Amino acid sequence: MMSQRKKSNFSPLFIIGVLLLLGVSGQAKEWPRFRGQNGTGISMAKGIPSKFTLDDVNWRVELKGEGHASPVLWGGRVFVTSSNKVKGAFIVQCLSVVDGSEIWSVSRSQSAFRTHRYNHLTSSTPATDGQRLVVLVSRPGAHTLIALDLKGKQLWQRVFETTVSNHGGGISPILYEGQVVLAADEDNQSFLVSLDAKSGEQLWKVNRINAKAAFSTPCEFTDPSGAKGLVFNSMGHGVTFVDPSTGKTLWEQPRVFDKRTVSSSLVAGGLLIGTCGSGQGGNYLVAINPGEAAKGVPSSLAYKLRRSVPYVPTSLAKDGLLFLWGDGGVVTCVRAKTGKVLWQERVEGRFFGSPVWVDGRLFCISTNGKLVVIQASDTFNQIAVNDLDEPSNATPALAENRMYLRTLGHLISLGAH
Repeated sequence: MMSQRKKSNFSPLFIIGVLLLLGVSGQAKEWPRFRGQNGTGISMAKGIPSKFTLDDVNWRVELKGEGHASPVLWGGRVFVTSSNKVKGAFIVQCLSVVDGSEIWSVSRSQSAFRTHRYNHLTSSTPATDGQRLVVLVSRPGAHTLIALDLKGKQLWQRVFETTVSNHGGGISPILYEGQVVLAADEDNQSFLVSLDAKSGEQLWKVNRINAKAAFSTPCEFTDPSGAKGLVFNSMGHGVTFVDPSTGKTLWEQPRVFDKRTVSSSLVAGGLLIGTCGSGQGGNYLVAINPGEAAKGVPSSLAYKLRRSVPYVPTSLAKDGLLFLWGDGGVVTCVRAKTGKVLWQERVEGRFFGSPVWVDGRLFCISTNGKLVVIQASDTFNQIAVNDLDEPSNATPALAENRMYLRTLGHLISLGAH
């Protein structure tokens, strides 16, 4: 005789609350790609101090090389890449979050080549899904994707011939539902590609319009019709919504960028955000009303912002606000849905790294190694400026109530002991 199922004593609201808590916990534990979960730059970490000195940090370790790539984290380990020009090596290091000690490292030969003076041989951020780590090595003529297991053993490698920009490398892969996705919008031989994360087998590859190279990292998005896809920004195609299972373009908002796109794709207030610009200026931001792929509804331009818009840093959206952290130190807060400017203020420094949100604050590292902290609200308040004692073009990473700060040749752990 089958026993009756015992009636649950928990209310639906309680169960929903637990699921939400688990979601927040997962978000706080891992930082799997550039700017964390889906590239939002948002962390649920607690206890990260606004003000500190290097004497206050958990640890600061010297890396085996230098670079601008941001760290990623999974399962109590931090992964970071660098280049050693003297040894001619590209290096991947896996460090313990406890004390910064090295768990393993692997290296491969890497010849130096000319990049933009603000770029570096190592500026691509890795990605991980907890089973593997995917890194990108670029050189003139090719991008090489390499997958390692989390013990450092190489699983597979794929080389894609392309005309890498004279700015050098800088695109970052993502892992999405068992796929490795790379956006290689270059000056020539541009493409999007998806590989099976386990085997490295090519699932699809789509050739793209050749325009000025893009360095934008895609994000995932579900449009109002329920269609799931990935969002890509580039000068050649504008904002593109792609079916990740086939590479098919579901909809596209073309010709919205007349310059290079460097900042990554972002969702804010149900709109898709992208910027373009140049070293000579002319930067602007577009907000796109997404189309409805399942209903055949096209996308449209919601608004455009032109004043003090970032070229390299990726913006950040939280609680209905959109924060634009400009390269020259001008920070702007706008209503995400309308683009209405609430405030615009200057902080000290030049910035190529992007801001992250932690407990109601924004943290962003200047090129001269100052971690600037401001209040993330509709009123401006600069809270602190902390000296990291070394230049940096990287973006902070967070997991398990700790923040990890990559400077040119060091990695710093800050936060809960």
